[in-house]
Amino acid sequence: MPVRSLSSSVLVWPTRGDVDRAVRAWAARTVEVHPEIQRLGYFGSYARGDWGVGSDLDLIAVVSDTSAPWHERSRSWDLRGLPVAADLLIYSREEWDRLQREDGRFARTVAAETVWVFQGRAGQFSPD
Repeated sequence: MPVRSLSSSVLVWPTRGDVDRAVRAWAARTVEVHPEIQRLGYFGSYARGDWGVGSDLDLIAVVSDTSAPWHERSRSWDLRGLPVAADLLIYSREEWDRLQREDGRFARTVAAETVWVFQGRAGQFSPD
């Protein structure tokens, strides 16, 4: 977001706190539209705290089931309202469980650093 400061431009980028609050607000809206959501969170640089100017947001959703092809799953999800560009990975519960059992590098990374903002269908939002 370019901001004028006297005669020069300064690039201001959202903080981790800004992004976390925006993700939580987005999640609250999104679980109403997508009742199949079981877990929703973010991982990557914002979760680790090493984000910088130009960092995007890596979101992950675990849904009860999906028949959509992998590359089309996030098309119907509205990512507006997030302060930075976002990528959304959507796994069915079965795919997620298999990923965890296989215990590959990606599964270990996501398990270690994901900030889960929603878990469960009883309206359980994770605390800040």
